[in-house]
Amino acid sequence: MESRKVTKTLEDQWVVERRVREIYDYFYSISPNSLSDLIELERDKHFDYLSQGLRKLGPSFSVLDASRPWLCYWILHSIALLGESIDAKLENDATDFLTRCQMPHLATTYAAVNSLITLGKPEALSSINREKLYTFLLRMKDASGGFRMHDGGEVDVRACYTAISVANILNIVDDELIHGVGNYILSCQTYEGGIAGEPGSEAHGGYTFCGLAAMILINEVNRLDLPGLIDWVVFRQGIEGGFQGRTNKLVDGCYSFWQGAVVFLIQRLNLVVHEQLGLSNDLSTESADDSSESELSDEEEHLEGTSSHVQETFPLGQEGAGQDNASDSPKIADTGYEFINRPIAMRPLFDSMYLQQYVLLCSQIEVGGFRDKPGKGRDYYHTCYCLSGLSIAQYSWTDEADSPPLPRDVFGPYSKCLLEQVHPLFNVELDRYYEARKYFSG
Repeated sequence: MESRKVTKTLEDQWVVERRVREIYDYFYSISPNSLSDLIELERDKHFDYLSQGLRKLGPSFSVLDASRPWLCYWILHSIALLGESIDAKLENDATDFLTRCQMPHLATTYAAVNSLITLGKPEALSSINREKLYTFLLRMKDASGGFRMHDGGEVDVRACYTAISVANILNIVDDELIHGVGNYILSCQTYEGGIAGEPGSEAHGGYTFCGLAAMILINEVNRLDLPGLIDWVVFRQGIEGGFQGRTNKLVDGCYSFWQGAVVFLIQRLNLVVHEQLGLSNDLSTESADDSSESELSDEEEHLEGTSSHVQETFPLGQEGAGQDNASDSPKIADTGYEFINRPIAMRPLFDSMYLQQYVLLCSQIEVGGFRDKPGKGRDYYHTCYCLSGLSIAQYSWTDEADSPPLPRDVFGPYSKCLLEQVHPLFNVELDRYYEARKYFSG
């Protein structure tokens, strides 16, 4: 009988599993009294690493190239999640550089806008020319309903998300911009349930986040097959604790956000999911005791409660009832605000503690920064999305926005590991989002 062929992907998976197992074996073998030192978030070292990166972007950020707005965003957003701030000179240099970026590309536009919102000062926010930006977004509209990344560039779900995200957060979104976007994204949902970059491609974690977030922002999320999407995403969390981006691929720390945020967003779509499953949305029979402290206080039960089966989802309460109905849909410009302020009506569909364990033990670099997986080097991209995913996991059990998580929901020492909260639709720190919304609503 012919032996089974071992593929390169399978060999790589074994290597990753072995490296992760060695880390976890060591973690569980040491004295409980020493655990707090092992799982501490190395805040000071991360801040030093990020600050050095910001200073290395060039003399007064003078070099204009497409990667620098992204580097600014990854670094500034990471610093904001750590609850830190940069000195006035670096703020001024970053603001000056970003205001001089006139690159007609949707991806760098998204990065630059999020960076300026993260900087948060009036001079940063006032530097955004919304009228010209709206004209550019409209020029990127494609006949398919989607958006092009740049003149003559590719049409894909990424472009749709970055355009809609920027338009929404700057309060310049309108019916002309969103026309046909839902049809295009719907055409990218695959037989697996996830969303591809373009029609006919493979479902992918980054594109799934972009597609789901964009559909929420244009009030058309009910058109997606959400049970199918859930079935796909819950199986992307691997035995290592982290997420993979596609079926049969390796775990990667950046998907802590891309996939973790997908599940976090679904927690606020309880009524749509129930409707698509043909389940009752009458939550009146649910009592507050159903999600009582006694049920959730034990950590093992807490972890076991993260079921991977769609129909085992259940509400935490009825505070969010009715908010997913079309008749209650907010104005397009208010969707980001309305959505984050919905009470969470569903338990997490992923193991939030296991994800935090992977990020802190396997992705965190002791000298500062985060990496893809053990054996890889650190970089600003993975630092940004590992921290964003860690924040998502920490806040996934909170009932409402602005409510801090309970200590039992944070892996590691609470005061040392707790991050600021992100807005899951835009991936900007939540307070910076609120400040920008107030500024651009005036």
